[in-house]
This record gives sequence, structure tokens and C-alpha cells, in this order.
Amino acid sequence: MKKSTGRVTLPSEQNFLAETKEMMERWGADAIRDSDGTKLDDEIKELDAKIYTTYFVARAHNEFAEKHLEECQQIYLMSLFQTALSEKISISFMDGYFAEQLRPDFIHDPKKYWEVIDRTTGVIVDPANWEANETDETVTILTAIPFHEYTVSFLVYAIWDPTQMYNHITNDWGDKPHDIPFDVRQPYSNEIMKKYLKQWLIDNPATDVVRFTTFFYHFTLVFNQLGKEKFVDWFGYGASVSVAALDAFELEKGYRLRPEDIVDCGYYNTAFRIPTKTYLDYMDFIHYFVAKEAKELVDIVHESGKEAMMFLGDNWIGTEPYGKHFEMIGLDAVVGSVGGGATLRMIADIPHVNYTEGRFLPYFFPDTFFEGNDPVIEANENWLTARRAMLRSPVDRIGYGGYLSLAYKFPGFVDYIADITDEFREIYDTIKDVKPYTGVKVAILNSWGKLRTWQTHMVAHALWYKQIYSYLGVIESLSGAAVDVVFVSFEDIVKNGVDKDIDVIINAGDEGTAFSGGKEWMNETLITTIRQWIHEGGGFVGIGEPSAHQHEGHYFQLATALGVDKELGFSLSTDKYFTTALEEHFISADATSFDFGETMKNVYALSETTEIIEYSDGEVHLSSNNFGKGRAVYMAGLPYSQENTRLLMRALFYAANKENEFTKWHASNIQCEVHVYPSIKKMAIVNNSMVEQQTTVYDGRGQASQVTLAPSEIRWEEYT
Repeated sequence: MKKSTGRVTLPSEQNFLAETKEMMERWGADAIRDSDGTKLDDEIKELDAKIYTTYFVARAHNEFAEKHLEECQQIYLMSLFQTALSEKISISFMDGYFAEQLRPDFIHDPKKYWEVIDRTTGVIVDPANWEANETDETVTILTAIPFHEYTVSFLVYAIWDPTQMYNHITNDWGDKPHDIPFDVRQPYSNEIMKKYLKQWLIDNPATDVVRFTTFFYHFTLVFNQLGKEKFVDWFGYGASVSVAALDAFELEKGYRLRPEDIVDCGYYNTAFRIPTKTYLDYMDFIHYFVAKEAKELVDIVHESGKEAMMFLGDNWIGTEPYGKHFEMIGLDAVVGSVGGGATLRMIADIPHVNYTEGRFLPYFFPDTFFEGNDPVIEANENWLTARRAMLRSPVDRIGYGGYLSLAYKFPGFVDYIADITDEFREIYDTIKDVKPYTGVKVAILNSWGKLRTWQTHMVAHALWYKQIYSYLGVIESLSGAAVDVVFVSFEDIVKNGVDKDIDVIINAGDEGTAFSGGKEWMNETLITTIRQWIHEGGGFVGIGEPSAHQHEGHYFQLATALGVDKELGFSLSTDKYFTTALEEHFISADATSFDFGETMKNVYALSETTEIIEYSDGEVHLSSNNFGKGRAVYMAGLPYSQENTRLLMRALFYAANKENEFTKWHASNIQCEVHVYPSIKKMAIVNNSMVEQQTTVYDGRGQASQVTLAPSEIRWEEYT
């Protein structure tokens, strides 16, 4: 491959000038950035490259924060559950939390801003019947009911930024001062953030891009008494709460938030919870405030002649890039961490910015770059999964973060990244702004809709969890597949119906979650609209517990369309005769085995018309059913793999009644894919594995050819 340059951002650090110049040449980098814990020498800033400088709006200003501790950021927390053994019970509400990170707020009246709840009944304990003690950090209930459980919802000040805390512990920063986060909703903090930025811009003339990391409120990350992560929710809004915010919310929305609206029984409104109207109101309230204040900072940056970039992480809460207020900010760019195809698309598809950038893995930290470890393994896995998505929608730039001096010690890694950067530029230069061929249009249906585009079933930015990998595989598979994907909410369908250009709706998740829908399926308009849409020719793919909510004799509310339901024990007396799987089916034509992940138990066929594709252990795991002119497919789960990507693609085409078009542009080998760009008459034949592959390729006109691809090869071909 011909050596190319540009569109790559290189991390650097002090006393590393010669090596930085060498690495710039090796990787074709045209931008240099610092990282948390590093600084750039003046000589490095003078290199022929754009200079990104990390800027913390609401942390790393301890000289100010220490003088205004009353303006620290705040968060609502909930104590551990405690059983009352008598009418008087004392709860040590800070048990299990890290005192170096959190300090209870006794500046504001606990009787007004805290809440004690009888968790056995859900009843709020009258503030007159409990006392809060600042000295020993306890709440004593005076009128408890024996053997009821109680919790305290309480406000704390966040006195250590959680990202700096994580980096501090990971890199053993010793006595380095703890960054104190302050709340820009407060008067002095709001003033200093603008004043300091103006002076900082004057003091940093070599900076070309101000990399806001990010703006004001950190995703929810709370540590336990051992200094380890206790609760992490990349989507959490808990750290945006304060007394000032509560008062402002009441003034704007006309009603007051309860602590429980934030604490949410200790679930803290994770993205898996079906959002309440109150919580959605609060999110909108925060979105608007953050966008308005961030716009002022971006305007200041632009007035100085520099670009404003936002890191989609750390303090990103309130800057949701698919939210209705995001455009107001006026950012030039967004950069985010790429964990795979789904996170690549999450960044690449962001609207209202001039360019996007993906920060690839691994991070150049000592937990990966240590003697005896091979960082190429992680880099290769990260690149191959993200590359699939990039061939559908590329980011404009790629880069890395951390300590360049660590990566420099691994020459094999340096060589591998040199190849990646060249391959990225070739992809970008070929297909940027070129619409790829798509065979079907798919709508992912859940409670969040467009707001959380490419973000379903994530907990902490694409980390693996037992409860989610069987669903996260759906969007990971789709991120690099020849399909057009949109995200719609239940409310969207209730208000507007199903868009006419949608071929297939996917509903995937466990019952009761925001992703399956739970009680949302009690809405008569929703259920009848979708039933009618399927009956008139639409396709539906349900994964896990789709449309699940026990009601009027069904667990799956779309059971008659799906042709299956789940046995909860209520109908064990009813025999279930339909257990024979078909010998062959279009959906499973490429399958040699099945992997449904954690799978789903006790799903059974409703009648002989259900097309059972996989049946084992006395239950259905894969099936299809005709419903009027439409089709509905059921899957018990879908972890990400090349095999399951092919299975899903076949299911989508079958549900859409387009199976005759499945091999229009196609690679027969499941380890390979074909991406087609009609407007430029080019196709990319891709080997997604690290071994040589042979495949039959179909060229869109029914003609087939045999192709042999080297490990991870992309072969570009023109067609007429």
C-alpha cells in the first residue's frame, strides 16, 4: 500500500521530541495531542502539525475550587438497605462510599433536600421523624416499623473528579493533587469558567484545537470504600444534580423533583430503566442548560481563531449528540473512544459538526503496555471490528491517547499502527460522503429512540457484561452491515406510526427494560399500529423478550405475529405439540451451529404454522411466522460474531420478504463481506479475519466469481 499522510492524531508528552517526529512520519500524523497527565513541550508545539490541547472546564482549577467548596458539583446517592429491628434505627449512609471522593452536604438542610424511604411500603418517612447527624454521618429514624427496610437518599459534594481519580490510581500518581470538580450553574464558577478560558487562550497561542474534555457534568462514576468503582453508568445524569439545579428545575418546569426521581430505588435511572416523564423532563432541562452554557465557551474559542472539539466521554452529560439541543453548541468536531463497530458509528454519524474523530484502542497506559504483553492483539481486534462500520460510515480522523513513550517501546505495535493509518486513509479517501448500497432499512425500537442512536445495551462504553452481550451483538452486527439503520421510540410510533420506508422493526431486550419496552406495550395504539403494519407486509424481528409484558393471556404482546410465546408457568396444563424444527430454512442456510448467548428459556410455538428453525432443550430459540402479508422472526439472543451477523442479515431479508435480493451483492464466506458504492461504481471485498479466506462474490447482476483474500485484506474493485 502506498504511504499516505494526514487524518491521524498522535499523543505526545514532555521530553519526547525526536521520537514524536519519528512517529509522526511513521504514522503520517498531522495533529498532536496531550493526554490527562501529560504536557507538550514548546518544541513539540512548533512541529508542522495541528496542536490539540486538552481543556477541562469544570476541573483542574483547584486554586479556585478550594476557595469555593460550596460550589462543588453534587450528586444524589442512596444508602445501603437496612432492616429495622426496633422503632429506632440509625443508618450510616456513607457506608460503602469513598470518603476521598464524596462529602455529605450539610450546608443545605437535609430535611428539605434528603429523603428517607420505607422500602417495604415505598412510603416517605416524615422528616419530623428522623434526624441527620453530621459528625458520625448517620440518619436516625425514630418511628421505624420493625423488620421493614429503610434507605436514605442524600446529597453529597463530589470533591474528586472520577476520571482523574481513575487515572490517578491506574498510573500511580502518588501525591498529585486531586482535581475538584465545580458546578458552573453556581455564580462564581460560571464567571471563572469564562474568565479563565479567555486568559488560557491568550496563554496558549500554539493551540489550534481546544479539546473540551468535555464540558460540565461527568457521567455517573462513584467509587466504593476501597477506592474501586462502585457504580458506573455512562449515561447517568446523577452528577448534574445540585440544590441550584433542583430550584431552577422547579421554576422552569412548574413542579419539584424528589430525590427518588434521581435515586430511582438505587438504579439511578440507568439506560435500561424505562424513563419516566419526570426523568425525561430533567434530561431535557440539563440538555438545554449545558448547550446554552457550552455555546458561550465555543463562541469564545472561535473568537480567538481556534477550533472547538468535544470529547464524547468524561464530562459529556447534557451534550447528547443526537439530542435536540446539541446543534446549538456550534462545535467544530467531536472525538470519542472506539470500542468496536457500534461506537464507531455512534461517533461517525453525529450531525451538526464539521468532522468526527475516533480514538482507537489500546490506550497507551501501563495496564496494556507492559513487558510480556502484546498490544497488537487488542489493536487488531479493535481495528477489524471498527473497520466494518467505517466502510459504512467513516469517521474523518483517527487517533490514539496516553503515553507515546510506552507505545514506542513496542516496535511491532508501531509497525502495525502504521499499516492501520494507511488503510484508514485509503478507506476515507475512497468512500467519504459516498452512500453505500443497502438492501433493507431497519428501525431499532426502544424507549430512547433517536436520542441514543448506536447506544443500545451499553453500560460503560461497550464493556462486556453477561446480561447484555446477547443483545449488544445486534447493533454491533448492524454497524457494518449493508442495511440502513434508524432508531425510533415507542412514542414515535404512537404519535406518527411506522415510516413507509421501514422494511423491518427490531425489538430486542429483556422484559421490563427500556430496550424491550415492558409496560410500553400496554399502549393500545402502539400494539395495534405495529400489528397492522406487520399484517400489511412489514417485517419484525424480536430478540430475547420482544414486546414482553404479561397481559390478557400473553407474555409477548406480539405473540400471534411472532408465532411464539414464553411459558411463565401459567399455562403448563396446556399441551404444546409443535416442537419439530424444519430440516432447512432460508434464515439458517449458512449456519453450521447456533450461538444465542445467554439464550431465552421456555419459549414455545403457538401453532403448526410457526416455522421452527432451531429447537432444543424443549424450547424454541429461532423461528419465523407469517402474519398476514408480513413476517415476524424470533431469536433467543444474538452475540456478535461473523456467523451471527450472517444469521441476522438473513433474518432481516426474510422478514422483509426480500430473500430473493439477499445475494445481489454478496460474499458466500461468512468471514467476508462486500460493501458497494453505486455512485462511484466501486466495491470493497473484505476479509474480516486474520487468516486467508476464499469466497464466492456476487456482483449485483447475478454473476459470481471466486476470490482469495489475504488475512484482513480489503480489495477494491470497479464494476460497470
